[in-house]
Formats: sequence, C-alpha cells, structure tokens
Amino acid sequence: MLTLTLIAAFLNLVLLAAVFGVYFAYSNSVVPGLDKADPEKAVEAMRKMNVAIINPAFLTIFIGPLITSAATGFLLLGLDENTSAYLTLAAAVVYLVGSHVITGRINIPLNNALENSTSTDWRQRWADFSPRWRRWNAVRTVTSAVSLLLCGIGLYIWGN
Repeated sequence: MLTLTLIAAFLNLVLLAAVFGVYFAYSNSVVPGLDKADPEKAVEAMRKMNVAIINPAFLTIFIGPLITSAATGFLLLGLDENTSAYLTLAAAVVYLVGSHVITGRINIPLNNALENSTSTDWRQRWADFSPRWRRWNAVRTVTSAVSLLLCGIGLYIWGN
C-alpha cells in the first residue's frame, strides 16, 4: 500500500501543478493578450480555444486531481498518516469547489454565452465576457495553488 500511496501522491502533485499552470497561463498571458487584440478577433480566438481545450490531455489534468487527491487521502488514512490525509482530502475539497464548481457555474456559462451571442457589437461582447471570466479564472488559479500547497505540505509531513 505504501508504493500505491506514493504513486498516487506524486501523480496528484503533477496533475495539480499542471492544472494550476493552465489557469495561471490564461490569467497572465492568454486573456490579457486577447484584451489587447481587436475585439472581434479576441472573441473568435477565445471561441476556438474553448473548443480546443476539450481534449484528453486537459480533461486528464482537470478531472484527475479530484481522483488522485481523494485516493491519496484515503490511502494515507489507511497508513494512519492522519494529518497528511486530512490535508490531502482538504485539497480535494478546495479543488472541487474552487475549480469544478466555479468552472461549471461561471466560466462555462460565460463561454457558452460568448459562443451563442449573435451580437455584432464585438467590443461589447468582449467587454461583457473578459473581466468576469478573468476574475473567476483568478479564483480558480488561487484555489488550485492552495490545493497544490496543501498536498505538498501533506507529503512533507508524511515524509518527516
């Protein structure tokens, strides 16, 4: 069980780091870059990115941390590593709420509204989308970082 726990824990760190990186990149380069572009081109580019991101690699790093955090937490409980387990399970909850709930309740509906709008007022379309999307993506970025930190601390405690 020790080997399985180690594999789950390190896979969990890698997946959380990857999803944090995606959110961070969108917050700090992709959307700010689109904000500087012509609004019609920004809308079209974001619409294409929203389609392109639905792929096996992204879905693995998006869904994977829920599974690996929970699995690692329960495996650590089985090893009587309660503090590490609770930190890892807390990371799963933070990630679930901060990433999946926000994505499903806010970012995806914003993406869908951008996709389905028939307005040709591109400036207004982008202005209705970008600030709110960026704000909530920043929350996803921070919560995925907190999840990563909680798991890292849990691993550190387990190792000492």
